[in-house]
Amino acid sequence: MSELITAELVDLDLSATTKDAAARSLAERMVAAHRVTDLDGFLADVAAREAQMPTGLDGGIGIPHCRSEHANTPTLAFGRSGAGIDFGAADGPADLVFLIAAPAGADDDHLTILSGLARRLMDPEFTAALRAGTDPRAVAALIRGEEAPEEPEREQVETGKQERAETGTEATGGTGAAESVPFRIVAVTSCPTGIAHTYMAAESLAAAGRAEGVEVTVETQGSAGFKKLDPAVVAAADAVIWAHDVEVREKARFRGKPLVDVGVKAGINRPAELIAEARRKAERGEIATATDSDKASGSGDGDGNGSGADHAHFGVRLRTYLMSGVSYMVPFVAAGGLLIALSFAIGGYEIASAKSVADHFVWGEADSWAALLNQIGSAAFGFLVPVLAGYIAYGMADRPALVPGFVGGAIALTVNAGFLGGLVAGLLAGAVVMAVQRVPVHATLRGIMPVLVIPLIASAVVGFLMFIVVGKPIASLQNALTDWLNGLSGSNAVILGIVLGLMMCFDMGGPLNKVAYAFAVGGLADPTPGSLKVMAAVMAAGMVPPLAMALATTVRRRLFTKTERENGRAAWVLGASFITEGAIPFAAADPLRVIPSVMAGGAVTGALSMAFGATLRAPHGGVFVVPLIGEPFLYLLAIAAGTLVATALVVLLKSARRTAPEAAGDAGADGSRVTVAA
Repeated sequence: MSELITAELVDLDLSATTKDAAARSLAERMVAAHRVTDLDGFLADVAAREAQMPTGLDGGIGIPHCRSEHANTPTLAFGRSGAGIDFGAADGPADLVFLIAAPAGADDDHLTILSGLARRLMDPEFTAALRAGTDPRAVAALIRGEEAPEEPEREQVETGKQERAETGTEATGGTGAAESVPFRIVAVTSCPTGIAHTYMAAESLAAAGRAEGVEVTVETQGSAGFKKLDPAVVAAADAVIWAHDVEVREKARFRGKPLVDVGVKAGINRPAELIAEARRKAERGEIATATDSDKASGSGDGDGNGSGADHAHFGVRLRTYLMSGVSYMVPFVAAGGLLIALSFAIGGYEIASAKSVADHFVWGEADSWAALLNQIGSAAFGFLVPVLAGYIAYGMADRPALVPGFVGGAIALTVNAGFLGGLVAGLLAGAVVMAVQRVPVHATLRGIMPVLVIPLIASAVVGFLMFIVVGKPIASLQNALTDWLNGLSGSNAVILGIVLGLMMCFDMGGPLNKVAYAFAVGGLADPTPGSLKVMAAVMAAGMVPPLAMALATTVRRRLFTKTERENGRAAWVLGASFITEGAIPFAAADPLRVIPSVMAGGAVTGALSMAFGATLRAPHGGVFVVPLIGEPFLYLLAIAAGTLVATALVVLLKSARRTAPEAAGDAGADGSRVTVAA
């Protein structure tokens, strides 16, 4: 780890009192060391990662981390706090803070080294030495592992001997006595970023296994990819543990095993409980149906005790499936939509009816280039509904569901069922594949099930349902929705704008925000005047939160800490670019005042945008696509009005809370006192 941390990146007297201030203090050291190129941009990436899931761990550890284009080399900074900083851990504040910066294209070797640090944090002797260190150079060396030989990096963290797991016998005298074979568990760990929690959960489970006399072998599905568990190890396992916050890859391998399915932090914080639960399920003979939905063929030995319900009810799983489809669809929307919008800017709206550039293209004509951009963008847009359907199905039933999902989405376009048809086709494809996978088949057929039998049968069934049964009713509903949007005027349009504005600003990049955005971009697949108004209202409202916080930190600086004021400067650009997440640091620090304020501002903006009849053909871009907006002056006026409302409310609420005597004791991020005039 010699390239990752040096003495200059160690702060043994971290004075910050909040997680944002701690991240900024450590990130400033990275900037000074020329490891990070843009401080505010990097901190925005850290805040966005923190918003996904708190990074505090039991044992007084905070480990904020992210992959960022503003980091030019994998870097680790360490800070030790005397007062403790709240990173959201259940057992209280953290005094050991590690900030990890991984470049967007970080190589596997460095990410593997970072995973080694994550595992070492599970060692009490290591953390005790960090708390006792007095010299930054010595602490940096300790973190680099220079005081002891480094253990070989392992993609599979295990206890016991691999040979014993592969042969199913105890390697003591070669007797293979059944009573000498320990209880065996295979586990998979993964987190959204795949840098830290993935490997900490792996080490925590392995350590708990050693303490319990249980053989635990863990597959880490991190950012550096993953090395699959040996099939013999999986076959010999008595139970399976999944500690994950993203979908487990290739779940079919674990079919027919008792399964404990939890989030990654449970793997870090309570591994012994998970091992005990796995034992209980194995003793009761509970076979998880969650793997049945993804396995290559049905085993027919499930008893209905699905682990998927262990930690998420149907509504949560349904949202996960839909968001999986939307997340894969959005890049097509962004690329195709911006290309089409640019073509309109160059050649006007009539360019959409131009001849094919394959037959007619003149290098020196602007209209030919506009037509080229339009037709490329239109080709990208043609994939929206199939990609949406295909990856909804993939989220439900893994790779065997991709073909029927894409087929169903293509049929949705054929029967004019549009965006709604894609949603239904994806859900149908996933459900059909899950049903087919439950059918018992002979072992000789299992190898061809996922690549031949399941796609064939599921595609035929989904095609029949979409063409004959549900396609036309959905098309009628889609047409009714389109007519409703086109006919919106007056109070109806205003009400829709208010609802969309509230959704965009409530969780600032979370599920409600994504649902509103997906609703808007779905209309761009077959644009109408109504759907273009919806897209305009959604983007306008999404710009309000960061712009409002930027303005508030400018007009009433004393209500905010130094860190917040610095974040406010970055929020101007983020808001103007339609990056709603730019307001997350403010909402995390003071949610009860910030979130209602920006929601009110977003509702005002959404309502005014709809009332003004503003339209938008581009799915992103913020103020940079204003030339492509219908009624651009009124559109900007709507954004300004919402920003002013949100700013006024947040200033009012913060002023009412912070009287002069209270504020006098508040410390800024730099250790100075922050006071507020009465």
